[in-house]
Amino acid sequence: MSTDEISTTYTKPAPLAYENPQFLNSTDGRILRIMSEYVEPLARFRREQIQDTVVFFGSARFLSLEQARQGGERSASPEDEGHRRVSQPNLEMAHYYEDARRMAFLLSNWAAHIPARRRRFVVTTGGGPGIMEAANRGAREAGAKTIGLNIRLPFEQYPNPFITPSLNFEFHYFFMRKFWFAYLAKALVIFPGGFGTMDELFEILTLAQTQKLAKKILVVIYGSKYWNQLLNFQTMVEAGAISPSDLELFKMVDSPEEGFQFLKDGLTRYHLGPERPRRVGEVVPEIAKTNP
Repeated sequence: MSTDEISTTYTKPAPLAYENPQFLNSTDGRILRIMSEYVEPLARFRREQIQDTVVFFGSARFLSLEQARQGGERSASPEDEGHRRVSQPNLEMAHYYEDARRMAFLLSNWAAHIPARRRRFVVTTGGGPGIMEAANRGAREAGAKTIGLNIRLPFEQYPNPFITPSLNFEFHYFFMRKFWFAYLAKALVIFPGGFGTMDELFEILTLAQTQKLAKKILVVIYGSKYWNQLLNFQTMVEAGAISPSDLELFKMVDSPEEGFQFLKDGLTRYHLGPERPRRVGEVVPEIAKTNP
């Protein structure tokens, strides 16, 4: 038999590493998954011309006034009824939904008229229901783009319908989601909420207190009745755990108009002042402009 008659067989090519699901979803591929949750949002924020944000946090369990008056959605099963009685917001809590919606509308309507090459102070939430939905809804009603940074959980939290589709994000890693909350934010608005809301509030206050932020970030805490029953910041001062000046890191407000006015004044003062002359060749940041 001649060599010309010998058929040659080839081994099937191995998949490219970046197209290999088994590798990408493995422990060894974790660093690539982490980097993806940094680079992919960065690319989208640049494409959508987002320079900075105002982040709204609060309970995912609060309903709108209309929903609360109707008694909320029915339980999926009788077994859920006990949980429903505990978590069902009453009308007082539902007012926070409407207040978040109103404040987000006022802020977005104002920000839309700021002369800028990129979108300023875009309303951003964790993407879910409750206060998050209310803020996204208010921004959308103002005709503005609005961001949702959702997190994939064992009990699925689905994105609310008011997020701008091109700015709807899904994260696996909490810490990468937290990075994008903090990195882009020029202000934080904290409505009544639970563990997650408390976590975000104290994380930002700690970063501001320890001067780890290269920018002034405004913190609005909404609803003095709720928060004064839950937290006593003065006790921290009297115990020497924090300085009296640390109480100036946030502002407590009780109406959407009061909160908006504080945000407008602070954002104008710290982030919309006269721009300093740019040096030749200096590049203007595309997003998250910070102090030098």
